[in-house]
Amino acid sequence: MCVAVMMEAVTPVFPISALSPMVERIKEKFQPKWARKPVMSSRPSFPLWMIILIVFGVLAILGITIGLLVHFLAVENKTYYYRGSFKVKGIPYNNNYERETSQETNHLSHILENRMMNAFQKSNIYRQYINSQVITLIPDNNSVTARIWLVFKASASKKENTRRRIESILQQMLRNNTGSVTADPNSLKLEEISKSEAEKMINSRCGRRARMSATYDRVKGGSTAQEGEWPWQASLKKNGRHYCGASLISDRYLVTAAHCFQKTLNPANYTVSFGTRVNPPYMQHYVQKIIIHEDYVRNEHHDDVALIQLTGKVLFNNNVHRVCLPEASQIFPAGEGVVVTGWGALSYDGEYPVLLQKASVKIIDTNICNSKEAYNGLVKDTMICAGYMAGNIDACQGDSGGPLVHPNSRNIWYLVGIVSWGNECGKINKPGVYMRVTSYRKWIASKIGV
Repeated sequence: MCVAVMMEAVTPVFPISALSPMVERIKEKFQPKWARKPVMSSRPSFPLWMIILIVFGVLAILGITIGLLVHFLAVENKTYYYRGSFKVKGIPYNNNYERETSQETNHLSHILENRMMNAFQKSNIYRQYINSQVITLIPDNNSVTARIWLVFKASASKKENTRRRIESILQQMLRNNTGSVTADPNSLKLEEISKSEAEKMINSRCGRRARMSATYDRVKGGSTAQEGEWPWQASLKKNGRHYCGASLISDRYLVTAAHCFQKTLNPANYTVSFGTRVNPPYMQHYVQKIIIHEDYVRNEHHDDVALIQLTGKVLFNNNVHRVCLPEASQIFPAGEGVVVTGWGALSYDGEYPVLLQKASVKIIDTNICNSKEAYNGLVKDTMICAGYMAGNIDACQGDSGGPLVHPNSRNIWYLVGIVSWGNECGKINKPGVYMRVTSYRKWIASKIGV
């Protein structure tokens, strides 16, 4: 028996038109990369005003950058250093002019330095002038050659013009032979030098300071010193610990107090360091020899002076170089301001500072210091009192052997005293007592030739 089945036409669920895109995607997927069409991404386009703004911004940044470069390269002031020399005529030969601390050297140098300073300050480059100093004097037959050191500020574009103006001002100053000093303008020589050469010139001379903060600040009652402010100050350490102060007087020698060596004279037990921090030691040196004054008696105050010889030379820099020793005839009268420095206790039996301390005091008349209420005759002619009868500001334990210094009219510092003894620290009517360096000037020279 045959059964006939009737088939009814049915509409497909997915029309052919809907399959076409799928087919195209499948075809594209299996095409090689080189046959594929690039896909174009649509990005937003910037309006014209924004493009113009960006261009102007870029140009402005370039303009500012170029302007700053021009400013720093051509306009910004830089420091320039010069050395020069000229002859002063009509001065009979005197070898005292070779001594940097002699009365003759200081007198003539003071006159010349004042003339240079006045000439530059009255000129049209006075804003650029920083400093000028006489470095050395060289005596000859009927003349003295002054070697000078100058510092100015100038822009790079005006550097050469500034040098010519300096030379012109100096020549005019030398032509103006008013007063007791006559100079030869034709002898003038001037040249620019590097900063390192300039620093070497200054640091080779005694008593100059690279750092010049307020000197007379209110060591007990003192204040912290700046780096390089007291470049001759040294720490004498015994077995690695600060024990006494000392003053650098040459590249191999220091002066200190004899009582600092009461326990041992063995150089191997001592080291010397510099700078403002007592620890860690800066520029540490070892001790080769200790020279005690022959008349010093242990536990007594007179002749409390000693010299330290180092195993190697100290390389001078801005922060470390020597103080000037006064001439034996030099006088430091009562009332003069002096400065004492050290790492001593901040009060009697008190704490010790890490940083170097400085204190301004005044020289006290020996008669006042020897009064009954003070030291009752214990202060000898070889000693000098400094401080205040009212007390408070004074050297203290640990400052022994350190410097008491005074600036002359040229702002060059001299060693006036060596911290020696006193009744506690900062007591009323009990100021500090120092060894008077002028009394031991010949002894120092006889031992080390300085």
